[in-house]
Amino acid sequence: MAASVKEVAALAGVSVGTVSNVLNRPDHVKAATVEKVRAAIEELGYVPNAAAQQLRVGRSHSLALVVLDVSNPFFTDVARGAEARAEEEGLTVFLANSDESPEREARHLDVFERQRVSGVLITPAEDDFARLEELRRRGIPVVLVDRGADQPRFASVSVDDVAGGGLAAQHLLDTGRTRLAFVGGPLRIGQVADRFRGASDAVRAHHGGTIQLFGTDEMSLEEGRRAGEALRPLVREGRIDGVVAANDLLAIGVERAMLFGDDPIRVPDEVAIVGYDDISFAASAVVPITSVRQPRGLIGATAVELMLEEASRAKGEAPRHVVFAPDLVVRESTGR
Repeated sequence: MAASVKEVAALAGVSVGTVSNVLNRPDHVKAATVEKVRAAIEELGYVPNAAAQQLRVGRSHSLALVVLDVSNPFFTDVARGAEARAEEEGLTVFLANSDESPEREARHLDVFERQRVSGVLITPAEDDFARLEELRRRGIPVVLVDRGADQPRFASVSVDDVAGGGLAAQHLLDTGRTRLAFVGGPLRIGQVADRFRGASDAVRAHHGGTIQLFGTDEMSLEEGRRAGEALRPLVREGRIDGVVAANDLLAIGVERAMLFGDDPIRVPDEVAIVGYDDISFAASAVVPITSVRQPRGLIGATAVELMLEEASRAKGEAPRHVVFAPDLVVRESTGR
């Protein structure tokens, strides 16, 4: 296995950033330190990643990662995966939170362009890709994260969210729940729309099944609680017996609304709940929540890999799209 820049740094007793400076700007490093690092490189047989070097030419040693909600542990894990892989190449990741706002996303992109970042990894807040096309024309590679297989112009890493939504709904149907609610929004977020479509397809294929959309303004725990309060009377009347939530924060909010109202509703006896992402909080909820799992850290690391490929992709060669398959983690919220 090839040596990494982290191993070179450890052997030389310096930081990864210092190794990067020795490789790219040795005139900025003390001669003695340069000698130590080069000795470590020779001893380990380290070969710098040519794509990473090309990515940095004329730009900073940083990548931008723009996510929808930095408070969501899903994106925290994606960021950690991206950071770990970038560090191996002597690159730094700057994290920005769009808060699901296209306007805020645009402001972040303006700042990163002025800072001449080497590339942008982004989970877009909407389906307008004009600004990202503009970045590419100006020489900044772009990789779509957690979506984008339907956007052939950009390299992307994602999970099959239509399949994931179908897994969630089919599991509820298989456990005897036929009157489902889908909690999530806004639908302009591609992942939410895909998860709802997958759940709806599964219900349509099941004789006698129904599904209702309960839209949310954002993918937060508080919005989940609000949706749960709206669902309570429908559950009491027997009109809803299963919930598919577009992420785990929403699912936790729905569960809290059910369990902690004036007249508690039993989960899963009266209503079963499935979340999405399989963040750690899902497993530690009052009633542990069944969830559709995504490989969060691997998504982040793969995004950086794709960025390195973009730096050396030949003109006319199509960008690569990586799509992971989701799987279901069954817990007590659906009656394991």
